[in-house]
Amino acid sequence: MSALLTVSDVHVAYGKVEAVRAVSLDVADNEIVTIIGANGAGKTTLLNAVMGILPLKGRVAFAGEDLGRLEIEDRVAAGLSLVPEHRELFASMNIEDNLQLGAFRVGRARAATSFERVYTLFPRLKERRKQLAGTLSGGEQQMLAMGRALMGAPKLLMLDEPSLGLAPIIVADIFRTVGELRRAGVSVLLVEQNAQAALAIADRAYVMELGEFVLSGTAKDIAADQRVAASYLGFTHEDESAV
Repeated sequence: MSALLTVSDVHVAYGKVEAVRAVSLDVADNEIVTIIGANGAGKTTLLNAVMGILPLKGRVAFAGEDLGRLEIEDRVAAGLSLVPEHRELFASMNIEDNLQLGAFRVGRARAATSFERVYTLFPRLKERRKQLAGTLSGGEQQMLAMGRALMGAPKLLMLDEPSLGLAPIIVADIFRTVGELRRAGVSVLLVEQNAQAALAIADRAYVMELGEFVLSGTAKDIAADQRVAASYLGFTHEDESAV
């Protein structure tokens, strides 16, 4: 598979403090890649740097194009989109208007297709499309944040902690939708503390600690790793075999 996103030897610093060090990763077409790790590991910082929100040293290429000089809007136009950890919705605007903002770089016909796609993925948003975003539940807000990012028809969707603060049943819905996106041809780069859910849906995984990748491989192999199981899954494989 050819790489859609390539991150090469990236460093990101806050002043003199280096939050991300010598990180390299790639995401292929129609692939779900997850980055797992504890709070403060540098996961969000990395996504923000790839999106152009933070400056970085190193190289980021998307669909073969160097993103180094592209503004955020141009990265969105190229097919790269980020759903931030805190969703950043416009609380005083309704669902439909929030979604419309996600289509600001596409034509009217394409926006209509995007609305149809988002409402098919998230029928609850269609039912409540005139409801103010600030009155939605946490799960509905996450759906809206994902829907808004999808309005621009991205090739790669970066998700930052989509399960944060949500009930297990809603988390299952969100991850099921991520799988549907991949089947529809959207690649996904998923940052997630819920390692078990992330590894269950991903093709490949990276484990991040203190700004560096300490382990990478197929999601199946990472999930089977003793250290990962003990540190991020809450059990050891010896515990499993003893049950």
